[in-house]
Amino acid sequence: MRSHLLNDTTAEHYRRSVTEGVERVAAKLATTERPFTGVTVDALSPLIDRIDLDRPLHDTGAVLDELDEVYLRDAIYFHHPRYLAHLNCPVVIPAVLGEAVLSAVNSSLDTWDQSAGGTLIERKLIDWTNERIGLGPHADGVFTSGGSQSNLQALLLAREEAKTDSLATLRIFASEVSHFSVKKSAKLLGLGQDAVVSIPVGADKRMQTVALARELERCKESGLVPMAVVATAGTTDFGSIDPLPEVAALCEQFEVWMHVDAAYGCGLLASLKHRSRIDGIERADSVTVDYHKSFFQPVSSSALLVRDADTLRHATYHAEYLNPRRMVQERIPNQVDKSLQTTRRFDALKLWMTLRVMGADGIGQLFDEVCELAAEGWKLLAADPRFDVVVEPSLSTLVYRYIPAAVTDPAEIDRANLYARKALFASGDAVVAGTKVAGRHYLKFTLLNPETTTDDIAAVLDLIAGHAEQYLGDSLDRAS
Repeated sequence: MRSHLLNDTTAEHYRRSVTEGVERVAAKLATTERPFTGVTVDALSPLIDRIDLDRPLHDTGAVLDELDEVYLRDAIYFHHPRYLAHLNCPVVIPAVLGEAVLSAVNSSLDTWDQSAGGTLIERKLIDWTNERIGLGPHADGVFTSGGSQSNLQALLLAREEAKTDSLATLRIFASEVSHFSVKKSAKLLGLGQDAVVSIPVGADKRMQTVALARELERCKESGLVPMAVVATAGTTDFGSIDPLPEVAALCEQFEVWMHVDAAYGCGLLASLKHRSRIDGIERADSVTVDYHKSFFQPVSSSALLVRDADTLRHATYHAEYLNPRRMVQERIPNQVDKSLQTTRRFDALKLWMTLRVMGADGIGQLFDEVCELAAEGWKLLAADPRFDVVVEPSLSTLVYRYIPAAVTDPAEIDRANLYARKALFASGDAVVAGTKVAGRHYLKFTLLNPETTTDDIAAVLDLIAGHAEQYLGDSLDRAS
């Protein structure tokens, strides 16, 4: 079994195995005609269930054949131009190369004696991102597993900086369309979901700062402690960007920690055309970025950035076997001192490879393309009497629903849209997402693929309308 360990004696085995796997994936990517096969849970589950993990195949080719049957054949392929559903981007090749390198070397980014150059590369990328944001000379940060973890750590720092022993008095302010991880973080931090004060949004799905000011004042008058305001730069449902300068001014007035959840909108940091849409982000105390959303990186690749490096001490714990206190005096850079995680992948390498091959402008150009595609998609929807579109996009998300000419019952329209999404997914022709707006069911395009065209959008809209019309026709037949 030692022949399977990656070391100096098995380098050729490693090369052959990985090459065989890459060739299988490359062939699949080259021949994928739809984003999904439409396979059902009931059809796929038996294929997985029948595999006896205690009876290995002892052959890489045979395992890859099996993998094609249970995974590759029916995987949902985000690179396909008609995958339009969630915040999943196609990935750039330099980042995939970085993934291969980091997996093989397997550095752990918790301590210097496990990562060396990896530690310095991550720190360099944190500094680069902070410069792009404009957080100032004392900024710092750390890579994380994703936006939810970044938001959790940001709110942990805010809780500790609030300097109160009465957790029940702490309040977090976020818009009604902010990410669910804000409420989840409050629960994990011992505050409870009720600690999150929901601020209404306007028709543009941006936080209403007049309402925020009113709630901050009410909080103070009630003897409660405003702990943090979470402004969103790219909401999951709408891609909307809260008015960051106005939020920053209120945070300064009320002396409240300002966190910007830019998990989605961080692509604007590299934008050649639209960077001004997130002006004000530089005034934040902490920022979440997800490179695996709008920097075209493989999952996972995220980071938390902070204005004041000293605040990261709230996540520090010194263990004698790992990062004893004496290492701080010896100036040994242990990233675990800043992180909620201990063992941690060298995910920063993917972004490093991307920047060194493509440059920031290359990333920004790709993100600008999908923002412009969304603007064109908005025009298509706004001009199409079959659809109601909710809000003009700030980033690359479109929320809409099919409105039949002859049906006025909102519940029946809901069912038609739900059916259309489900039928489209089952066909495998395209994948779209769904959400609720004012209690009604809507559909959603999240456009993160520069290869998607307006023709793709128009074709998918026709498919949706066709499925919805089929449902309504069948419904009328059943009722008659």
